Amino acid sequence: MRIHIGGDHAAYDLKAALVAHLQAAGHEVHDHGPALLDEQDDYPVYVLRAAEAVAGDAGSLGVVLGGSGNGEQIAANKVTGIRAALAWAPDLARLAREHNDARVVSIGARFTSQEEAAEIVDTFVGTAFSDGERHRRRIGMVTAYESTRALPALPGAATH
Repeated sequence: MRIHIGGDHAAYDLKAALVAHLQAAGHEVHDHGPALLDEQDDYPVYVLRAAEAVAGDAGSLGVVLGGSGNGEQIAANKVTGIRAALAWAPDLARLAREHNDARVVSIGARFTSQEEAAEIVDTFVGTAFSDGERHRRRIGMVTAYESTRALPALPGAATH
């Protein structure tokens, strides 16, 4: 599996640990930075590159990392075609893949140990989209809204 990863200074050590963990598991890891620890760096520089790479690389997944994972998830979700999910437990990573077909997982380094993060990433990478009809329908609604800005029809509303 090709995995694109990016973060910031708050997750610098966790990113390095996850790169090594994923490579040891046989994954092809593309590290989008940062390459050096800089307390003044900005997560969008690296996270947007990782998310753009996932969007342009069919079949790949992504991991974005920061202090809380919140800003990183928000940034990744600005990339067209990306659904990024914040996960602090393996079950959240599993559901993000099964129900939402998320291609990027976001993890907060200040709240997640290296061991927990490795388990979250392993679960995310090892879980497939369920391809259930209701999940496809819901994803379709969000995707349509992104392109048209038209709200989905209310249940029971007549369409004309």
